[in-house]
Amino acid sequence: MTALDVDGKPAAGSQPAVSRKGILGWMFFDWAQQPFHTLIITFVFAPYFAAHVAPNPVEGQALWGFAAGIGGFVIALLSPVLGAISDATGPRKPWIFGFTVISVVAVFMLWFVPPDASPAMMYFGLAAFTAALIGVEFAAVFNNAMMPGLVDREKLGGLSGNAWALGYAGGLICLIAMLVLMVASPESGKTLVGLTPILGLDPATLEGDRASGPLTAVWNLIFVIPLFFYTPDAARRERVAGAITRGLRELWHTLRNISKERSLFAFLMSSMIYRDALNGLYTFGGIYAVGVLGWSTIQLGVFGILASVTGILGCIVAGWADTRIGTKRVVVTMIIGLIIASAMIISTSDTQVLFMSVPEGSSAPDIMFYLAGALIGAAGGALQASSRPLLVDQAEPERMGEAFGLYALSGRATAFIAPWSIGIVTVAFNSQRIGITPILVLFVIGMLLLIPVRSRT
Repeated sequence: MTALDVDGKPAAGSQPAVSRKGILGWMFFDWAQQPFHTLIITFVFAPYFAAHVAPNPVEGQALWGFAAGIGGFVIALLSPVLGAISDATGPRKPWIFGFTVISVVAVFMLWFVPPDASPAMMYFGLAAFTAALIGVEFAAVFNNAMMPGLVDREKLGGLSGNAWALGYAGGLICLIAMLVLMVASPESGKTLVGLTPILGLDPATLEGDRASGPLTAVWNLIFVIPLFFYTPDAARRERVAGAITRGLRELWHTLRNISKERSLFAFLMSSMIYRDALNGLYTFGGIYAVGVLGWSTIQLGVFGILASVTGILGCIVAGWADTRIGTKRVVVTMIIGLIIASAMIISTSDTQVLFMSVPEGSSAPDIMFYLAGALIGAAGGALQASSRPLLVDQAEPERMGEAFGLYALSGRATAFIAPWSIGIVTVAFNSQRIGITPILVLFVIGMLLLIPVRSRT
């Protein structure tokens, strides 16, 4: 197995030769983490919070947006500092372990947030979600920094795409398990396939929805283990005490000079915007469906299954297309797809499709939302999978660790914009539908900023 240097890439004079177990261990990190995004942020707990914990869906969407914004602000503030320290000290795994523990404990606490909760318990749930979000995202920062040392550049697109596909598969399995075995209709007391919920989960108090917290926690805790056992880490370079000063000094130097590297700077600015928009779409799509279309958790779960299946396909196709049509073209095409999906959502309500009225009781709004979900899954998965290798194209090989640190910074520097803007617009217009419109604007801006970006494939 090839030794790795402090940036998590092969030492000088060597080629990536990480074992298959090591690569699979790294990929299983996505499998371990994806249920947080699938169950908590998008399809189960966030809609449950907006519809049943908050006073009303509009206020629930706004509160969830502000909580996500606070988490994003903390991540933006601290990720470059922690990344710089990690670059100086070497190993990534201790950071991944620590933040995984934080996220696991915090997301488990969501079980204790009941329907019609008191203000104290409602804000407890928001605080637990914020802490879990911070833990998940910080752990992902350090996991991504390990990627360039695993395979050669021509295989990065496939590696990233397959890892994202594996993650979507993990989220899909958890979502299906919840719909079949845990989440039940309060009226019938039965799950999607007509079963009584397992473990004595009470449909009347929506314990099946709340169980998304413990399930996510246990899943993450178990499946992150292969990373620690099999994936090689960078060697320790220096003690933390000296690394803080050195890391911050190098970070400041990099930030002062980054604008001189036109393609890298343009990519970081673009990804900063379009990833924020994508996270906003994931976070609020389910909340929108519950509040505007009146969907049940089971309907939303079917939507999630569809999006996860197309997401798996999108990630695989992105890895295949990376070396055939070029990484940048893949990214631009996927952003256009997400712009279309966002427009489909905004133009749909319980009485309208594409802003055109439909008869009362028509299934057309539901069908349109399912189609939008399929497009979001495919394009969103491919966009995330292709963004990592596109970053590799912007940086010099000897500066790859630094580039991924900047990628982490750009990914969270404005992570609060989408959720906070959605929260503000939702409150200002007292409308969930209008409140979603900032996402569409952010996608357009992100695509335009990609114009100067180069791609080697």
